[in-house]
Amino acid sequence: MKTRFVLIETSHAGNVGGAARALKVMGFDELVLVAPRWPNVLRREETIQRASGATDVLARARVVDTLDEALDGMTHLCATAMTPRDFGPPTRAPREHFAALLADAPPPAGVAFLFGSERFGMRNEDVYRCHAALSIPTAPGYGSLNLAAAVQLIAYDWRQALGGFDAPARPEPSAVADAASVAGLLAHWESALVAVDFLDPAAPKKLLPRLQQLINRAQPTPEEIHILRGVARAMEQTAARAKR
Repeated sequence: MKTRFVLIETSHAGNVGGAARALKVMGFDELVLVAPRWPNVLRREETIQRASGATDVLARARVVDTLDEALDGMTHLCATAMTPRDFGPPTRAPREHFAALLADAPPPAGVAFLFGSERFGMRNEDVYRCHAALSIPTAPGYGSLNLAAAVQLIAYDWRQALGGFDAPARPEPSAVADAASVAGLLAHWESALVAVDFLDPAAPKKLLPRLQQLINRAQPTPEEIHILRGVARAMEQTAARAKR
């Protein structure tokens, strides 16, 4: 099972180094940065100092322009969001969600943990893409966590859920469609629903986030994605014929 930590629009180089250190301590090494403030953040002195020897994680880390690129190949997405979103994924404590996720065999092929910017957190549209929103339990009245500290906590709980460093072998991952395929399906269905006059693009309301969560709960296989896109294609073709 692949594990990927994704930092979205990070503004402080020190937090990138701190996140790399957190991953290495917990035995993870896949870090992806989406549109960070500093394009050269992986080489900045503050990043390297805060990494405290986790330079191998920094060397493997990638900087990409879009979240779609960062999620390539991932099949289960976890947002980190303290505030629940209307029509968004269920909000759970990390340990609760991890236990439920790993109780079902086979496990997902790839799990990605998404962290928003230090100032604004995660955008609604990014949270909507996820299967769960992880909310780290904190003291009432003060839930402000440093980004690198949040990465450390999630990495620790995930490592423990996987059985620590002496975990037994797990079943082969399931053949669930990855995030890119799901995003493509949702975009195709949006186009098809507009074509058949079911969706008003000027007033979409919350239809698309609801469809996103329906798809996430269904965990379609790549073959099922093809079927659903075939349905959308037929809807578009039928609508086009009706308008001739």
